[in-house]
Amino acid sequence: MVSQIIGTAGGPAAPFRRSIAAKCLGPGERKDLSVQVLAHSEPVARLSARHGVSRKFLYQQAGKADRALDDVFAATDPEAEVLFELPVTKDWLRQFVLALVLIGHSSYRAVGEIVEAVLGGAGPSVGTVHNIVEGVLARARAINQAQDLAGIRVGAHDEIYQADRPVLVGLDAKSLYCYLLAEEPHADETTWGVHLLDLAEQNLAPDYTVGDGGRGLRAGQRAAWPGIPCHGDVFHAERDLGNLAFFLEHRAAGCTAVRQKLDRQMERSKRRGEGQRLSKRLALARHEEVRAVALARDIRLLGDWLTKDILSLAGPSWAVRRELFDFVVEELARREGLCPHRIGPVRRALQQQRDDLLAFASILDEQFVDLAARFQVPPSAVQEVCQLDGRDRNHPGHWQTEGRLRQKLQAKFLPLQRAVRHLMAETVRASSLVENLNSRLRCYFFLRRDLGDGYLDLLQFFLNHRRFLRSHCPQRVGKSPAELLTGRPHAHWLELLGFQRFRRN
Repeated sequence: MVSQIIGTAGGPAAPFRRSIAAKCLGPGERKDLSVQVLAHSEPVARLSARHGVSRKFLYQQAGKADRALDDVFAATDPEAEVLFELPVTKDWLRQFVLALVLIGHSSYRAVGEIVEAVLGGAGPSVGTVHNIVEGVLARARAINQAQDLAGIRVGAHDEIYQADRPVLVGLDAKSLYCYLLAEEPHADETTWGVHLLDLAEQNLAPDYTVGDGGRGLRAGQRAAWPGIPCHGDVFHAERDLGNLAFFLEHRAAGCTAVRQKLDRQMERSKRRGEGQRLSKRLALARHEEVRAVALARDIRLLGDWLTKDILSLAGPSWAVRRELFDFVVEELARREGLCPHRIGPVRRALQQQRDDLLAFASILDEQFVDLAARFQVPPSAVQEVCQLDGRDRNHPGHWQTEGRLRQKLQAKFLPLQRAVRHLMAETVRASSLVENLNSRLRCYFFLRRDLGDGYLDLLQFFLNHRRFLRSHCPQRVGKSPAELLTGRPHAHWLELLGFQRFRRN
């Protein structure tokens, strides 16, 4: 019975013996056999008989070795190389969704599409994205309300409209920290006053604020902060007068084109002996051209005076600026009858905002008096150093004036010049910084029909704790508005919201 089971070498039990022998071979022996088969050193039948294994087994081992050699010597694609492994968890997906919404300006539907395209499978629904955003609102709102605003010295206020609803905006002119971002049905005195009173509880008490001519904004500040002035925004005044000059120049160019056309027609009529037919129209066109060109030239000149002399940082004293300002308004009033629908609104706006627009000059005068006492020089000398910065450096008069001041002030000239420039750099005349913030907010507002206070709270938190990648001011690069305001570093904004960020080893 046993002999029947074991059999002889050629008996029925031979396949069984060969499978047992194959299982007993180690990795090294299998590798040697596969190499011999691939090398064709001897026939496969002889190898099979000598090692007691089947030819099928030998061919299988040779196939494995052949595939291994192909893998080793195959050309590798560097783009397909795995750089690092990313653990995609629910926490990581929430961070990715928030980054797409806040950094990538993605809509809720776009977030789902991006996740589906990059990670595969079904992306999060609009409701899921909404819930992820809502899940961090409470923490973001608490951080916004806990911020101490005592370090803000100059605030900039404005309103931006979204779907006919105003969004009230306020930020620190130095650090760009946004301390107010709220959507309201109206932008009247009560609305502004309530928000400013709430901000006072966070120790916000600036020396002054800068805003445009909005009546609700100014009335609300007078009611909530009666001792804090609101200076005028020189940008809007300069822009309005510049737009007026641009319009009148185009109108003058149109009058010139009409006169030139009539001149050509008159030349043709004279050759036909019909010159009298166009003489009256040509005379009227020439008169209108002369008047339009003169008006455009005068308004442009007044606009240059306002921009480069009256409202510039490097300019005369407040009293002189006020006289020049009144002169510009009077000259506009004299020419108002030539284009009342355009000149009238600009003239009235300038006349009503004179003291607000020139408020920065009075502050500069006070600071220059203190500077003169510190350097023990006459206040007029400080004013001359200030006006020197407004002169064209390529003009000989600049260097003549500088040489006279250097001789007059001796060793005090350079430190006094640095101090004057520092004061002028710290003086805020326009709310252009908040206008810049408004332009960045529009990138988020157009994605949503209804904003809601929660979304704005999160957006305010993000803008205040996201670090600047680049800036015209080197001291801002690599820091967030919150760090610039407080002077203290903080964690990444995702970590402030309670997430643990992925870090590569």
